[in-house]
Amino acid sequence: MRDHDRGQGVEGLGYSSHPSAAARLRDVAQRIAEQSDVIALAGVHRVGDLAIGDLAVVVAASAAHRVQAFDACRRLIDELKTDVPVWKHQMFTTGDSEWVDHA
Repeated sequence: MRDHDRGQGVEGLGYSSHPSAAARLRDVAQRIAEQSDVIALAGVHRVGDLAIGDLAVVVAASAAHRVQAFDACRRLIDELKTDVPVWKHQMFTTGDSEWVDHA
């Protein structure tokens, strides 16, 4: 988690998700793995409150060559952000906050 967003200081954020989010993430990862030249592909998106420096999303891939692994990871993170129902509540250092439909 970064300490800034669009020029504003961030002091914390919380993620929440729809009950279908874990299944949707599995579906997205499985589809990408089947379409990619990888041995395995995995992703995790945390929910709850996070502090500066915490990891919100982790993706990993195993492949014979790193190019295929990096490409699959890039696709997974991009599609996770558009297709998995996760929302973040961002708290700014000014005391203001905002909801964002995804990270």
